[in-house]
Amino acid sequence: MMLTTLAVLQALTIVIGVYAMTTDFSLGALTRQSPPTKPTASPPEGSPSVPVVTSGPVLAQLSVKSGGGPLPTKGTLTRQLTSALGDEALGSHVGAVVIDAATGERIFAANADTPIVPASTTKVVTCSAALASLGPDTRLSTRVVQGAKPGTAVLVGGGDPMLAGPSAKPTYPKQASLATLAARTAATLKSQNLRKITLSYDTSLFVGSPIAPGWKPNYVPDGEVAPVYALTMDEGRQNPRFHQPRVSNPPQYAAAAFAKLLAKQGITVSRSVKPGKAPAGAPELGRVDSAPLYSLVEHALTRSDNDLAEALARHVAIKEGQEASFEGGTKAVVAVLQRLGAAQGISLSDGSGLSTRNRISPGALAKLIAMSGSPSQPNLHAIASGMPIAGFSGTLGNGRRFTGSDSRGEVGLVRAKTGTLNNVNTLAGMATTKDGRLVTFAFMADRVPATAEPVLDRLAAIVARS
Repeated sequence: MMLTTLAVLQALTIVIGVYAMTTDFSLGALTRQSPPTKPTASPPEGSPSVPVVTSGPVLAQLSVKSGGGPLPTKGTLTRQLTSALGDEALGSHVGAVVIDAATGERIFAANADTPIVPASTTKVVTCSAALASLGPDTRLSTRVVQGAKPGTAVLVGGGDPMLAGPSAKPTYPKQASLATLAARTAATLKSQNLRKITLSYDTSLFVGSPIAPGWKPNYVPDGEVAPVYALTMDEGRQNPRFHQPRVSNPPQYAAAAFAKLLAKQGITVSRSVKPGKAPAGAPELGRVDSAPLYSLVEHALTRSDNDLAEALARHVAIKEGQEASFEGGTKAVVAVLQRLGAAQGISLSDGSGLSTRNRISPGALAKLIAMSGSPSQPNLHAIASGMPIAGFSGTLGNGRRFTGSDSRGEVGLVRAKTGTLNNVNTLAGMATTKDGRLVTFAFMADRVPATAEPVLDRLAAIVARS
């Protein structure tokens, strides 16, 4: 049973100092409330914050079909958004759009079809394609199979970058565990009277360069992402609690850790653990599965997880008959979007948005987000439920967003995916108007002098109170 994507917007109940999310089959909507107090802490970007608030429910129910209420007055909305878009902090290349989720009508548009560097709002595109192609209940499997010779075994990477290593702490969504895989494999080997093996590892599911075109040289050293391989533990982090440092050879690092875990289970592994290829149809010795795709998508969007987004793009490539590389992944993602009727205005070089070569129009992003709330696209609901909530979760709950006098009154009333690169700030998501009309928006700027995040928050807040 899908827990978090059964609602397009989760019903968020807030008690003093604590908030909890619940879901159901209907689409939730953001409703009015008295302004909550500001968060008292500033956790790192991507970490959920727990503000002290005294209001009642932030998210109530709304029918997407009806739209929930009348459209906002276009003249007033246009005047307010146009004024905010003139802020010098946005720079000289800006696009914006606001769409009625029920009808697809553009309520406001300024350079809405202009391709702009999207940064991490690219993840909305990648995750939409993954849900549409693979289905929300798909799981990623990491396996151990029997090798070609007696007494050999092969650790087969299944493209799950969230595979938890031995020192990882429990997280949500619950991760597949390398320790569990070792225990299951050891049990099978012992049942075959094998207590000593030669181990190799197979990373052939993904192909091509592990570094995307348009990635800056500092991305891996700075911990923004690990080189992309089909076998990765803790997203290539040396310590799963910290973004950096990332290991240079994630498959070898994971295989070495697995060998030590087998030893703890009473299985001696030969000293040399090398790359290899699993024989076709080889008997399975052990297997662990990831959380279902819908919760992986929610995690990727809420935490802006670059490693997971790149893996999902490659899984789309495999499903769509392309090679599991950066090029194959982007081709496959666009092909899926074409089937959805949402490919116009989208050009990709990677799945995470780290590449400066990506181009997406505001209109394309807002359209996709509107589709995630459509009764005709139930597989896409995790896009809506995965986007950060202003002032509460993920990259909008870091203590820096929606804190200005012109935006903090809309804390809890906006869900949106952020995007940040040098000189690039984007924000795409959904809100309801004061009359309860569900709308989607995208505000994008890629020639930003310093930072435009406060202006983007103001733009989204204008939409939410229109």
